[in-house]
Amino acid sequence: MTTPSKNYAFIDGNNLHMGLRLAGWKLDDRRFRVYLREHYGVVKAYYFIGYSEDHLSMYRRLQEAGYILIFKPMVKVSDGTMKGNVDAELVLQVMIDLPIYDKAIVVSGDDDFTCLVRHLVSVEKFGMVLAPVLRRCSSLLKKASGKQIAFMDGLEKKLAYHFHK
Repeated sequence: MTTPSKNYAFIDGNNLHMGLRLAGWKLDDRRFRVYLREHYGVVKAYYFIGYSEDHLSMYRRLQEAGYILIFKPMVKVSDGTMKGNVDAELVLQVMIDLPIYDKAIVVSGDDDFTCLVRHLVSVEKFGMVLAPVLRRCSSLLKKASGKQIAFMDGLEKKLAYHFHK
């Protein structure tokens, strides 16, 4: 009898939602959490996101869906938009929890995580990169993750949010 996986997901929230928005659909966060558990054995899912008081209901919804939120204060950038770059927080949490989980599932298409993926491979803790869309995924990240990369392009029917009237 094999023991069940104790995998953790580390989700770059902005990269995930912006990638899917460009693909033309919105993620149902509850269904995605179930998908991570059923397909990748994810028992803990960290969700890294910029913090703004304007988004409290979204944060509550994510927590109710089973995500552990890690916030970064948002700052105004030169073009006037708000940004909460969470890359360092994600990498730090991966390393803090390294002794605890079996494999890390990195949900992002950002090339900033290439060195993290290489390290996880070297210490045999890498599970998978799950990138929002193929066309926006970094070639460096694809190369680092080898064959252990999947794209959410084909998951719209399973994971898209549908408004109910």
